[in-house]
Amino acid sequence: MSQITQDMLMAYADGQLDGPERDAVAAHLTANPDAAIEISLFQRQNDAIQTLFAPVGAEPVPARLRARRLAAERGQRLQRRFGWAVAAVMLVGVGLGAGWLIRPMVDARPVSQTLIADAVNAHTVYVAENRHAVEVGSDDSEHLTTWLSNRLDTNLGMPDLSGEGFSLVGGRLLPGEPEAGGRAAQLMYENTDKDRITIYVTAALPDRTAAYEFATYDGAEAFYWANARITCTVVGTLPEGAMKQVSQAVYRQLTEGDVEAGRYRG
Repeated sequence: MSQITQDMLMAYADGQLDGPERDAVAAHLTANPDAAIEISLFQRQNDAIQTLFAPVGAEPVPARLRARRLAAERGQRLQRRFGWAVAAVMLVGVGLGAGWLIRPMVDARPVSQTLIADAVNAHTVYVAENRHAVEVGSDDSEHLTTWLSNRLDTNLGMPDLSGEGFSLVGGRLLPGEPEAGGRAAQLMYENTDKDRITIYVTAALPDRTAAYEFATYDGAEAFYWANARITCTVVGTLPEGAMKQVSQAVYRQLTEGDVEAGRYRG
């Protein structure tokens, strides 16, 4: 078969190849681990969109979020990181750097994965608390909204999840990643069975690019998205169907009126 093209790789990621072409791409990915990782990331993004926003996830993807463009941007970022790493090594060679300076320059871990890990860790710590699960309780929700909105420098409402069987317990302010403003808000909800879910919100990332991801981390399920205003991770240990329902409700309410969200909701 002729050379594997980028279009063929994207079609494979979208499940649009059959027969010999699919087998050829699968063999190519087996022999090229870097390409396999890239395609896996695109497939995870597709799965997250389908999970959170079905049936809207089946709508055409905006041009700026098409896989080919994302792949090109990812390649550019990797080239910049490589350049930073080379510069760091040169500085060390002349005695102007140290190992702890190099590490952040060459660390290619996506910010989304760091935010998801932070959200799950905070969830694990605070859902186990009884008296100190939150800093501000739901009986003072107006103050909670104002306080967290001011700290994140964005309008943060308290989603109403009563239709999903959950009521607000309260919330707290947490330290966050520097790329996301250095602060995070955690909102906690509970149902009559004492199951708890948390919503971890930060200010938008510097690139303000829309992103979607689903992850299972330390026994918890996390639904993450980002837009031009915020990043949000819904965390819980509910059955998959219940987690999808809750996450969809949170997404609709926290992105209502956002330009970025409107492009997905139609």
